[in-house]
Amino acid sequence: MKQGLSLRVSQHLALTPQLQQSIRLLQLSTLELGQEVDQMLDENPFLERLQEDAPREEFGLAQTDTPVRQDDVEAEAASYSASDYAPEASSAAASPDADVTPLAGDEAQSWDGDGSVELAPDDSEWGTDAKARSNNLGGDEEMDATELARSQESLQSHLHRQALSLRLGEEDRVALRFLIESLNEDGYLEDSLESLAAGLAGEHTEHLEALVHHFTVALGLLQSLEPAGVGARNLAECLSLQLRARLQQETKDAKVAALIALALRICAQPMDLLARRDIKRLVQLCGASDANVRQAITLIGRLDPKPGRRFVDVERNVVVPDVLVVRIGKGANAKYRAQLNPEVMPRLRVHDIYASALRQHKSGGRDASNHAALQQRLQEARWFIKNIQQRFDTILRVSNAIVERQKSFFTHGALAMRPLVLRDIADELGLHESTISRVTSAKYMATPFGTFELKYFFGSALGTESGGNASSTAVRVLIKQFVEAESPNKPLSDNQISDMLKEQGIECARRTVAKYREGLRIAPANLRRAL
Repeated sequence: MKQGLSLRVSQHLALTPQLQQSIRLLQLSTLELGQEVDQMLDENPFLERLQEDAPREEFGLAQTDTPVRQDDVEAEAASYSASDYAPEASSAAASPDADVTPLAGDEAQSWDGDGSVELAPDDSEWGTDAKARSNNLGGDEEMDATELARSQESLQSHLHRQALSLRLGEEDRVALRFLIESLNEDGYLEDSLESLAAGLAGEHTEHLEALVHHFTVALGLLQSLEPAGVGARNLAECLSLQLRARLQQETKDAKVAALIALALRICAQPMDLLARRDIKRLVQLCGASDANVRQAITLIGRLDPKPGRRFVDVERNVVVPDVLVVRIGKGANAKYRAQLNPEVMPRLRVHDIYASALRQHKSGGRDASNHAALQQRLQEARWFIKNIQQRFDTILRVSNAIVERQKSFFTHGALAMRPLVLRDIADELGLHESTISRVTSAKYMATPFGTFELKYFFGSALGTESGGNASSTAVRVLIKQFVEAESPNKPLSDNQISDMLKEQGIECARRTVAKYREGLRIAPANLRRAL
């Protein structure tokens, strides 16, 4: 083989550490960004958070140190596209347009004054909403929702307090306490009595039978405590315990007692029959009429399948919007504009004292390596502030583009949503589709109709008879309205919904209707008829 030399010219894309950090910060949610900022503040001594009394600068970011020198960032500047981050975008949120009116009216239900939206937990399982627990707070001081949730009594404490009123022997008292501590958050006893006894007995197998006996007695006592259904081993037992507790209270009404007895027989059947609302099969197995079985299923639907969840110490999920939509002008000339939420923007700056001391210190000899390391940390602090500012610049640009494309939504609601894909915004702003995808993930916008993720405003297009396009989001809203207005005795099938959409001029196949219906968590027609 003959050896030789050759020249080859090639191009490749290199992601610098600064650009990698910029991309990573762009796709972080508000909560993750806060954690990233806290970690950087702990690791980098040149980075500090502005005090509350300090004047807030644009984007919540201020830098009292001298600007980044051109020779320090010349190599990095080429990594950023001039079209990706327009300089005029940084001042878009602060432009003093005349007559800026904050949103009011319908949006007051979902938009608090601080720009945060509180999502109520979904307690609609089994067809009923859980009743709100009233709390009487004494004194002049008020407790916020978080402190009130944390001060809530746990399930174990609630059961231990009831067990104090029982006159038990030492063995049974210890066994009851052990079972209470073995309950999960839903109030179920996941392990069998034999396995619990075997775990306590260990090598002393001669005590196994006695332990099982004490646990059996303790289980009966546990299942007699409040809330009803606690200590059950499965769902059927939980529902049966609640029905028996109610049967003891309804001894005078024979009709109600008979209905509860029928519900107990239904719970003794396989649970999949109840889940499917198989009325015909349950009528055959229980030997009751169709109407009585339906009433019994309705009664079962009012029971709590998780009796222990009311005691769970769960902090409420609060969604803080990254972007706020404000109305400019009044009447027919009203326009909408997006602006950044100042509550989610970190207020950071480079520590001026440390940076000045580093500039005045002349490195040499042994201190050369230490000086270079500190200079690198200072540069990292500057780039971190720059990348955060670019993150909010991009979010604002994309949000304003969305507001402009979906301006009918902010006036008329989801029915007026237009088809929109990531490529449309990417072409308009000169960005890549992957950048738009990162911006719209886990970022929220407060609108007159609630707070939505930015991805909510994107939807595929469905053809219409007039030759135009309809948004899939608007079609979902129409399907939901059709189902809400249907007759309970004759629910609409997917074919009927498809025909109704065609009457509206929207071409939507039955399979597409089924996909949208499942996405909306709407049951099929046969299950809706049973409900």
